[in-house]
Amino acid sequence: MANSNSDRFSPKLHIKKGDKVIVLSGASKGKTGNVLEVFPNKNRAIVDGVNIVKKHTKPSNDNPGGINEIPAPLHISNLSLIDPKSGEATRIGRKEVDGKLVRYSKKSGEIIK
Repeated sequence: MANSNSDRFSPKLHIKKGDKVIVLSGASKGKTGNVLEVFPNKNRAIVDGVNIVKKHTKPSNDNPGGINEIPAPLHISNLSLIDPKSGEATRIGRKEVDGKLVRYSKKSGEIIK
């Protein structure tokens, strides 16, 4: 079986850890939160307080066990960055400013971090 491209490199994503995002579709549609973790090879991200699932864990020395609620990963296509100026969903562009590549909001033109 030949190696796929996803094994060799990860795609360039528009969403990074720490970004404030809104969920565009699915059961958690309309909810907002900060990105806790991004999985580039799977095109998924974990958003704080969104897509909460119940996970059953066995007891161990560190963990008493039981049913825990944890955020599950969402597909990147269901997320959109929130515009820092208006607070609405926006698309992302990249441009060079002072020799550095920065992300900016397509809606307001505001530079993101």
